[in-house]
Amino acid sequence: MRVALILTGLLALAALYVLPGSGLDMDYVIPRRLGRLAAMVICGIAVAFSSITFQTLTGNRILTPSIMGYEAVYLMWQSLMILSLGTASLRLMGTNGNFITSIMIMLAWSLALHRWLFRDGRNNVWLLLLVGLVLTMVITTFTQFVQLRISPGEFAVFQSFAQMSFDRVDSVRLVWSAALLALVIAAGWRSLRVLDVLALGRDQAISLGVDHRAMVRFLLALISVLVAVSTSLIGPSAFMGIFVANVAYLLAPDARHRRLLPIGAAIAIAMFLIAQIMVEQVFDSRTTVGILINLTCGVWFLALMLRSGRQG
Repeated sequence: MRVALILTGLLALAALYVLPGSGLDMDYVIPRRLGRLAAMVICGIAVAFSSITFQTLTGNRILTPSIMGYEAVYLMWQSLMILSLGTASLRLMGTNGNFITSIMIMLAWSLALHRWLFRDGRNNVWLLLLVGLVLTMVITTFTQFVQLRISPGEFAVFQSFAQMSFDRVDSVRLVWSAALLALVIAAGWRSLRVLDVLALGRDQAISLGVDHRAMVRFLLALISVLVAVSTSLIGPSAFMGIFVANVAYLLAPDARHRRLLPIGAAIAIAMFLIAQIMVEQVFDSRTTVGILINLTCGVWFLALMLRSGRQG
């Protein structure tokens, strides 16, 4: 019943976004809104699946995959591209070329990080998180240094990549993103029961016959693809994964990932829809989806940390 209510509310939000004020214009308005809606669905699923899976692997509900440096690498690439080629980079590479290149760079970063830290049979997830956090800080600092060397006009272009937005979405990127997302879900869906076991902890999972090292590497690889898809399509999502995962834990009838992941995806899609509706109909496009979502999720994260501190 709870899942049915969530899905009904999600469909109502989708209709509220697509239809009002469209004049039933099937030539431009509705197709454009449907394209944005498709991007919301793809990114909502990617954010929810990557965040909940990552928190299961780390056993921590206040972490997101961004701590591994994926978004920092994405922003560094955009800043270097603009520094070296200027605004002409948009014309030379094209939006789809930049999209595909960004995904490949983030996947290469993930592969290099995993191979370095998991070599010689080591399987220390906490070491992976520590190194990822340090490298994220280093890359972010370098990106800020690059930003100081570009002109104000070029910096405005960079800001468009650094802000979460559905305005950059086009049909080609949606097809690429949907294909990658489908491959990841097909590869990971059979591992949901194993993921339930991993949620019990490393020692318990190993005692129950799970190849912990292999599963962690496999699931981290899937997470890297999901983060690469969502970041390349709409930009960094910051604290959103923490909000989505923790609300999913509250609403799910049990702790099985077969229930958690779809509910988390519905929550993420609903957040995108509400933020986009507010941007267009309340704020008259004077703010962005990223600002509203980051503000909401940032306040939630702060409240979560304060509550955890009081309980400690």
